[in-house]
Amino acid sequence: MQLADALLEAGYAVTVALIDPSLKGDIALAAVIDRVSCSKPSVVFHKLPRIQDPPTIVHDENFIVRYLELVARHHGHLHDLLVSMAPGSIHCLIVDMMSIEVLDVTDKLGIPVFAFFPMNASVLAVSVQLVSSTRAEGQPAGFEEEGDTPQIFYGVPPLPPSHLSDKLLGNPGSEAKKVRLNMMRRIQETKGILANTFVSLEARAVKGLGDPRWFPTMPPLYCVGPLVAGYSEATERHECLKWLDEQPDHSVVFLCFGSVGTGNHSEAQLKEIAAGLERSGHRFLWVVRAPSHDDLEKPSDPSADPDLDALLPEGFLGRTNSRGRVVKLWAPQVEVLHHQATGAFVTHCGWNSVLEGITAGVPMLCWPLYAEQKMNKVFMVEEYGVGVEMVGWQQGLVTAEEVEAKVRLVMESEKGEQLRAQVMAHKEAADMAWKDGGSSRAAFGKFLVDVHAGLGLARR
Repeated sequence: MQLADALLEAGYAVTVALIDPSLKGDIALAAVIDRVSCSKPSVVFHKLPRIQDPPTIVHDENFIVRYLELVARHHGHLHDLLVSMAPGSIHCLIVDMMSIEVLDVTDKLGIPVFAFFPMNASVLAVSVQLVSSTRAEGQPAGFEEEGDTPQIFYGVPPLPPSHLSDKLLGNPGSEAKKVRLNMMRRIQETKGILANTFVSLEARAVKGLGDPRWFPTMPPLYCVGPLVAGYSEATERHECLKWLDEQPDHSVVFLCFGSVGTGNHSEAQLKEIAAGLERSGHRFLWVVRAPSHDDLEKPSDPSADPDLDALLPEGFLGRTNSRGRVVKLWAPQVEVLHHQATGAFVTHCGWNSVLEGITAGVPMLCWPLYAEQKMNKVFMVEEYGVGVEMVGWQQGLVTAEEVEAKVRLVMESEKGEQLRAQVMAHKEAADMAWKDGGSSRAAFGKFLVDVHAGLGLARR
């Protein structure tokens, strides 16, 4: 929707075609779509007709296979929608990663397709190289001999195999892995890729992706970020913001691990976090959800009400009441990060959260949970210089001692001041990216020029 706003500002009409969220059992998404459609009357939302006997969407290792089947079974409805629109009115179709197979529809209609890649250029570079190095049996060449020795990828820091997205690396030969690899191949068949990043943050990866020696089939890359959410539309200000108003500048550590059910921790981990925060002596604002499944890839119920007295150490809430707040389920993350009292951000390294931290100028403590978040941690620490690693996440438990030590490092030490200075420099660059003469505004303009120049009218 942030990208749609940019298109509307440039004078274009925007139509969003989407699958009925109820077919995916996604009540939260349905509510978001209803809210956004009301707040953006200039955008036409077209819900494709429901299909008969849709596949059941279960979040297991074959989720992606069933989901892409669901998408494919809507191709006929998408075709009918595109044909029904006024001839010549469609400049291009922008698809997300999970809908890349609609190329089969648009090829027949001669409609140029561009992909929106909501992650960073570094993840894109690694993913494409993994695809090109994957052998017939489904395993990237050389990985089984190297253990967890960091692997060299062009355009990014060396990455241990354990940090690569298990969605691309794991279960050689599985159907799920095959379709994921095919998604990364097919994204290179589009006329261009719009990535949610900005050039100065990822100069090495962006330069690498433009090098035909390493990426011979890569289409043009348009870095049009940061596209981040605005302030929440709640009519009443959240209580945690009122509490932040009373705290000194840059004094509060904010802990939040994503907005979906995969942002949960075990009960043992919650107790370690609590003990570490208490020992650190620093102010904190902590979003807590009910404990997770053993498998972090399987979403827990994000609306399950956590019993804080049972989950946290006895007496913790009372002992820390003067300097800390624990919020159940959700907090307005963007507002919290931009509040002058916030001094550090403990994050799961999801890309939206990373960009929100950078655009707020807040140094981060990196605690990845799964998928590309592990790669993002490496980029944040070693490439962007905006965070430190919370050691222990790979072993399944970050200790109270580690929580205390890293909070103190960021909030008290010279290293913490260096992190703050570096993230502020990136914040200033992000602020400039969409202004006149900025890199992202220029890239967006180049995208529009390429669309009008007929870049996608004949497949190269």
